[in-house]
Amino acid sequence: MDSGVARTLVTTALLTLFVAAARPARAQAGPPYQVDDPDPVPYRHFEAYIFSLSDSARTVGTSWQGLGSYEMNYGAAPRLQLHFVLPFVYNYAPDGTTTYGFGDTELGAKIKLLDETKFFPETGIFPFVELPSGDASKGLGVGTTWYRVPLWVKKGFAGDKWSVYAGGGETIVPQDGYRNFPFAGSLFQHKFTDKLVLGLEFYGHGYEGTLGTAPDRSLLADFGGYYAFTEHFQFLFAGGHSIVWAPETYTYLAAYWTWGTGPEDKKDKSAEPDTSQKLFRTLTH
Repeated sequence: MDSGVARTLVTTALLTLFVAAARPARAQAGPPYQVDDPDPVPYRHFEAYIFSLSDSARTVGTSWQGLGSYEMNYGAAPRLQLHFVLPFVYNYAPDGTTTYGFGDTELGAKIKLLDETKFFPETGIFPFVELPSGDASKGLGVGTTWYRVPLWVKKGFAGDKWSVYAGGGETIVPQDGYRNFPFAGSLFQHKFTDKLVLGLEFYGHGYEGTLGTAPDRSLLADFGGYYAFTEHFQFLFAGGHSIVWAPETYTYLAAYWTWGTGPEDKKDKSAEPDTSQKLFRTLTH
């Protein structure tokens, strides 16, 4: 895709500064990965990021969503998350030209459709609409409203020490120089300690058009994870490169906080057993 939020694939991200009485950060898909998850933010809770991300393809240059990019998620209702991203984009063209400014604004709604059971995965949809707030003449946006429509599933194994995420969908871009294209991926994530979760993902997409990020379809392998410094703060990182088709590079670094008070926070938890799995169950649900 084009620079701005259209650079959905590859990433280099940094810091998030928010203060609050926070609920523990949840290990999940989505940032730092390209594969997302079907689990919304808990009801009446917030997630916030200040991030930077980059996408590099040899023939079309690099798009970097740098410091000054913001993401906010809110659990607006049980099983419903509202989503907002405003990226600050630096676009580096192959001829050496550099432009920068705010990119296209991303709005979305994550809806959990099915809970996870013993035999079936958790399932949800997470459609996005991208509003043309970036200057397309400078390579900072697409120049029209465009959309992504994915479905994601998740299944835990071995007491949730292992989690598998998968899914995909279609990107719809009604603009000259772009094409509609499919995307899909899978993520295999393992909880090593109460603080460290690592994962390996495979993520592919179709041809995005002459103005898109990649000059052809691409399949990337990315490695990343989370480190929880405290219950309130988590560091996110990932990086990878295409393994077939068009050359692309993906990297991501971010810091992340979450906070809020929902109905589940008012329950009496004094009778809960204090086990080594308690933090991870909180992080993943």
